[in-house]
Amino acid sequence: MQETVIIGSKNPTKVEAVKNVFQGFEVSSLDVPSNVSVQPFSDEETRVGAINRAKACVSGGSASIGIGLEGGVMYVDDTLFLCNWGALATENGEIFTASGARIALPKEIEKGLQTAGELSIVMDAYTKKENVRSHEGAIGIFTNNLVSREDMFTHVVQLLKGQLDFANKK
Repeated sequence: MQETVIIGSKNPTKVEAVKNVFQGFEVSSLDVPSNVSVQPFSDEETRVGAINRAKACVSGGSASIGIGLEGGVMYVDDTLFLCNWGALATENGEIFTASGARIALPKEIEKGLQTAGELSIVMDAYTKKENVRSHEGAIGIFTNNLVSREDMFTHVVQLLKGQLDFANKK
């Protein structure tokens, strides 16, 4: 029987990241709440959002693996950075977490966040594009598309699957 993986988001960049790593698995997506702010503003809050999404995916009993991926922002000293976290939950209660790439955000993005409250709104206005978060993401914009949002989350999912594979090897 094929293992089932549910990703706790309908965002195409997150779904594709899981499909990139969990080849040979049945992968589906489910819109589940993060139970954190719409725009997480710390490493801790972003990580908790990913964990909440992963747990929600396995709680219904239809998946053997739940994946939560959460993008956020966090300060290092007085610089605002893009951050991202992933969590993998198994049907028997194991939780694995990992974080990925971080990049400093320009001051005008930080100022926009103070008024708009959500990075996706600020990025759409900044780039004059629609739905940047479902395409290249802020990471793609600020790396001149050398790293896309899908790439960033694929790396996090690789870290999660690697931890799971290691744990299953013991």
